[in-house]
Amino acid sequence: MPVWPKIVYTFSASLRTAATRRKLREHHRSPAQQEHAFGALTRELAGTAFWKEAGIEAGMDYTRFQTRVPLHTYEQIAPAVERMKTGESDVLWPGHCTLFGLTSGTSNGSPRCLPMTDALLAHFRQAGFDALLYYTARAGHVGAFRGRHLFYGATAKLTPLDGAAPVAASAGEVSGIAALNLPKWAGEHLYEPGLSVAQIAAWDAQADAIATHTRSRDITLIAGVPNGVVQLYPSLYQKCSAETRPITHLQDQWPNLECYVHGGALIAPYAAELRQALGPDVAFHDIYVASEAFVAAQDAESGAQGLRLIADMGVFFEFVAMSDFDDLRIDQLGPKAVPIAGVRTGIDYVILVTTPGGLARYVLGDVVRFTSVAPPRLVYIGGTQLRLNAFDENVTEKDLTDVLVALCQRRDWTLVNFHVAPIFTSNTLTGQQHGRHEWWIELKPGTTATPIGPQMAEELDADMQRASALYARKRGAGMLQVPVVRLVMPGVFEHWLRFHNKWGGQHKMPRCRSDRLVADEFAQITNFARD
Repeated sequence: MPVWPKIVYTFSASLRTAATRRKLREHHRSPAQQEHAFGALTRELAGTAFWKEAGIEAGMDYTRFQTRVPLHTYEQIAPAVERMKTGESDVLWPGHCTLFGLTSGTSNGSPRCLPMTDALLAHFRQAGFDALLYYTARAGHVGAFRGRHLFYGATAKLTPLDGAAPVAASAGEVSGIAALNLPKWAGEHLYEPGLSVAQIAAWDAQADAIATHTRSRDITLIAGVPNGVVQLYPSLYQKCSAETRPITHLQDQWPNLECYVHGGALIAPYAAELRQALGPDVAFHDIYVASEAFVAAQDAESGAQGLRLIADMGVFFEFVAMSDFDDLRIDQLGPKAVPIAGVRTGIDYVILVTTPGGLARYVLGDVVRFTSVAPPRLVYIGGTQLRLNAFDENVTEKDLTDVLVALCQRRDWTLVNFHVAPIFTSNTLTGQQHGRHEWWIELKPGTTATPIGPQMAEELDADMQRASALYARKRGAGMLQVPVVRLVMPGVFEHWLRFHNKWGGQHKMPRCRSDRLVADEFAQITNFARD
């Protein structure tokens, strides 16, 4: 690359980093930024057929919006999306939409199809760049912009939609669409592995092509979901070791690699493997991105403090306390939602988003907890559907992950993957369920201390009782019995993910469900007999 473009955009990044550092100190501005986003979005949405009928008016205040416009799930807007896919204009967002993004389908197994409007793509570009500046602001330098950025996500290949008129339309995975719509300067001077490689559909072939294409590049930053990068590492390791010299981690191959940007899944199960694969000096930078919007990014040294809500990028956020949330009465929950000015710390909230992608009061399906309100910082707890609540124990994905990761660290076991489901044993006369949790766990072979299922079950039970007062009460009342642990052979989770076309890219393993949809498939794969 010629030297002068690098000088220009690193100097620009330095200026933007200084501005970002000043912006992050302005804790009081988030409510005003959200009010601005609300006004701009309602003006646009009021001109569309769907949202006009739903009660949105230009110039309406938040109180009227809160009481008049109901919450919406994907199933409720899906017919409107289908109208947009056939070319109808002004349905969910003004004008025609020619791009539609497919989500990973972690919650219910079925991908959703969402409009990727020009305004939403602009939001992702701007918020994504700001999230990188959050890193340079806390790092104190712009070294990450002096090399290339390896973004590992879903394929960037698009599929034309049949019946789209009067303009052609296509669908693809959301992260792939984002790669296709990078600013020209980023595509030329930063983005790896390049669109020709990113458009390879088969994951294994794409991983090999990424390793071939990037091994001689000056990579300073890697971005991708944790499980995707863990799956990509063997291809990079084999290619780099075979064609240059043996490497122990990626900093051996890319000495200037300094940052790993991760999001989309809790990192704890992969943290040890990622540290070993990336190298000892790579900083981890946490972001929170959904298919519908960019939500938050790490703005402080420790991700444990929570991620800063991105309030100034044109998305309006609302929050419903999880204690008030009920899937069966979504249409009644509108008045229960509060804007950013109304949240409190320590409460679990379901996120609602109103976006320039044509969504209003949309139930994102994620649950968060605020660690501070000035500035607004939050941590991801889990999903509204991805939690254990078959026995009213209300155990979150984060609860399960934290307990299992701590146990594996204590015993020096390396966790590969896991899933937790209920086993129903009986009903009481009151109709309450009795049963236990079933943990499906895959560990890396070769540990010094051999793990045994019953031993793990006892320790997980004790740790869960310490971590969750509600779980402890259910155990004490006899509604929950000691859990059972199923230790599976290496490769079982990979087999399940590949069978469901969820291996590689942005796909994630559902960590828990209150039904046995996933667990019964594992039982068939492994021939485990239920206790």
